[in-house]
Amino acid sequence: MNLQQLRYVVATAEHRTMTDAARSLYIAQPALSRAIRDLERELGMTLFARSGRGVVVTTHGRRVVKLAREALDAVHEIEGLANQSTVTEAELRIAATPSLEPGLAGRLLPAYAAAHPGVRVHIVRCDGRDGVVSAIRDQRADLGLTDLPVPTDLITHPLERQEIVLISPPGLDLPNPVPMGKLNGMRLALPARGSMRRRELDAMFGKFAVTPVVVLETDERNGWLKAVRNGQASLLWYRGLAEQAGRAGLVVRSLEPAVRRVIAVVHARRRLPLIAQDFLATAEKGTAA
Repeated sequence: MNLQQLRYVVATAEHRTMTDAARSLYIAQPALSRAIRDLERELGMTLFARSGRGVVVTTHGRRVVKLAREALDAVHEIEGLANQSTVTEAELRIAATPSLEPGLAGRLLPAYAAAHPGVRVHIVRCDGRDGVVSAIRDQRADLGLTDLPVPTDLITHPLERQEIVLISPPGLDLPNPVPMGKLNGMRLALPARGSMRRRELDAMFGKFAVTPVVVLETDERNGWLKAVRNGQASLLWYRGLAEQAGRAGLVVRSLEPAVRRVIAVVHARRRLPLIAQDFLATAEKGTAA
């Protein structure tokens, strides 16, 4: 048994499907299934019962998952002690998505740095919400800045609601704000099918009974903007991306009715380092002002 197997067990219990757990761990699903089976053989017990397309944690499995979380938390604390003894300058690691970093992080970091000049802040750039969650679970970041919802094993501290807007190439004859019905038949660049963000957008389309024409499906943000700049499609994204889009000569419009997502600082269910607690206090104070 090793730490990697413990992380696999915890991720599988949290996601309840091998496919989603493997995606969060950035490994292939067959490799995860094989690792879980090997651990079950080693322990002589079944941890997960297969149920349709997902898995159910067994009685033995719940106990193992609880102990695995405790073991991973202990490892994190030991690593923190080692870092304190070898690093003279404190470092705070914050995972953030590219669309949120320039806005919220850009406002929060100067205030935090002014009050804590001895702390070096390292931004862990992640490709979307799933990347932020993985960075925290893998202990590559102390805090994360992302939109909600996130899995329930993370603690959330909501900061603000950010608007979703339509970013389009110039020349389209559209009002501002754009009625939701106008999205019907509109050429759009969307996140990859099956991703959490794509499921949310598909739910929004279903709610308003619209069916856009999907021109591009990718989680690569540069690909989205390139498609809009080339006049191939429009894009639904956060207002925080609007400044970058405006510099590229694109047109940003609100939606009617308005759609907003909650932006939050998130972290694991463990005691935070003092420097992370201080950043959280700065963030909450800044949004309350």
